Amino acid sequence: MQEQKGISTRLMLVSALVLVIASVTFSSLLVIGNRMHQQVLKDFSEDLSHSVETFQSFQAQRLAALQRENALLADEPRLKALMTTSDERTIADGAVEFWKVGGNDLFALASTDGKVVAAYTRGAPTDAELRSNLAGVLTQTDKHYLLSGGRLFEYSVRRLYFGSEAAGTLLGYLISGYDIDTPLLKQVNPSSVAEIAFLSGGRVVTSTLSPPLRADSDRRPELLGLGPDATATISLGGARYLASAKDLSGDASVPLRLVVMKSFQHAEQSQHEITQLLVLVGVFALLAGTLLMLAISGMLTGPLELLARGVRAFGTGDSLSSLPQRGAREVRELSVAFASMRDEIEQTHRALLESERLATIGRMASSVSHDLRHYLAAVYANAEFLASSKLSDEERVELLADIRMAVHGTTELIDSLLVFSRTNAAVQRRPELIAPLVERAIALMRAHPDAEHVRLEAMCDDPTKTSALVDSKQMERAIYNLLLNACQAARGSAGEPTVTAVVETSGSTLTVTITDDGEGVSESIRDRLFEPFVSAGKQNGSGLGLTLAQCVAEEHGGSVELVRSRPGETVFVLSIARGPLTMKNPKRKQHAEVVR
Repeated sequence: MQEQKGISTRLMLVSALVLVIASVTFSSLLVIGNRMHQQVLKDFSEDLSHSVETFQSFQAQRLAALQRENALLADEPRLKALMTTSDERTIADGAVEFWKVGGNDLFALASTDGKVVAAYTRGAPTDAELRSNLAGVLTQTDKHYLLSGGRLFEYSVRRLYFGSEAAGTLLGYLISGYDIDTPLLKQVNPSSVAEIAFLSGGRVVTSTLSPPLRADSDRRPELLGLGPDATATISLGGARYLASAKDLSGDASVPLRLVVMKSFQHAEQSQHEITQLLVLVGVFALLAGTLLMLAISGMLTGPLELLARGVRAFGTGDSLSSLPQRGAREVRELSVAFASMRDEIEQTHRALLESERLATIGRMASSVSHDLRHYLAAVYANAEFLASSKLSDEERVELLADIRMAVHGTTELIDSLLVFSRTNAAVQRRPELIAPLVERAIALMRAHPDAEHVRLEAMCDDPTKTSALVDSKQMERAIYNLLLNACQAARGSAGEPTVTAVVETSGSTLTVTITDDGEGVSESIRDRLFEPFVSAGKQNGSGLGLTLAQCVAEEHGGSVELVRSRPGETVFVLSIARGPLTMKNPKRKQHAEVVR
């Protein structure tokens, strides 16, 4: 029985488990990754909003402190007296003391006509641009951010009056403020959970960014073009940030935006670690599940494989192969059912074999009994005639010849039956020349009554090249049977009956072609021509001749075939292997077992 190709149950179970675990792990990674990303965005948005609120609260406190300081300085009599001098040099010199006492980064005094007469900044000298910008904010009482010389200040303006503010005389303006620089921004954000930057005019004015990141930020249109009150993801220095912008243009003399950024680095690192952990868990689950499934599938499929082997073995004729006694309940039930079925098939096979034996014996008895009765009757009748004293010597010789012919026919019939019944015996093969065997078979055939008046011819190009490993007795018998069959068929020929035997070699094969000029093989028996006891159109014969020839040819690694059959020409070809055989033909055992 040919083993069917396909996927084993164990492989299907393990593959299904691997697919399920891999799918669950991959889906978990996608779902958890997406949930973590959404949660990070939510948390970052809340942190950025909180950072903006914290910075605005800090700025409001600083502004309130500036306003209180300005209010205190505005009530200082010495400052009022200084402003009444109306001398710019005197005011500029006297303002230094007040600037130092206040300790602010920006300090300025302006006259009533809006001219800045004194201006001081910490860390850099004042210039005309700063004085001009300070003069411009005197009337903008609702503003408190000033951008000048690349520096951003938060400031407060206070009017100076001689007397009360409601009824006094205006003496000038007091301006004080502090520089919004990196140290200040870091003071607002000591934990560095976010980066703070002020943008104006398409560039970063001040920020907590490191110099490389700040240089990179000046080349990022997604950052510089971030709209007010907007949130977006940007890239700086190879890292991703979530940025949120707050428009401060209403509090400044120029367009100004506050941008708070938070890096995804820590979140991505945490997500990467969680992903690695999930992958490790998935791999562990895959390995553990695979081992477990292999063990479980072995318990399930092992008995199935044993049962399959038992079925295949039974298909090849082995009815003693073991069947599974363990495994799942369904497998055990199937094993029991198959064992029962196997026993029933064996019993049915034995019954059929016995019936076939009986039928074969019946056919053999029916076929042989007529010939035996004919030969025995001839022997009996001629023996009675021999007992008569009235016969002449010539008549006695003739009767004796008839008795000898009947005995010879009986012996030949018995020999055929013996050869047929012993076809399962080992063949004794020896190197032999087939051409001489054919000559001997023809010589014996010429002495047979059925060969009377039949012209027998043997042809071979080179008899010395017809060697083969054969059992000479069996091979001679097979050729003899084919010649006898041909002679019996040729006797019905209209002209001179002729039978030819041609021996040919081709590589490792040797053929003997038997041709007669009879009427041909009957259509009714062509399909069963090589079956035992099949005969038609012959007055004598047991129907074993072609069967024996076929059995002998198969024992020698060949066969007998009816190549052509028509009125005037019938050709049988016996082919055998010249060298050692690699296997026996299984048909031999079938014929022998039927008759045994």
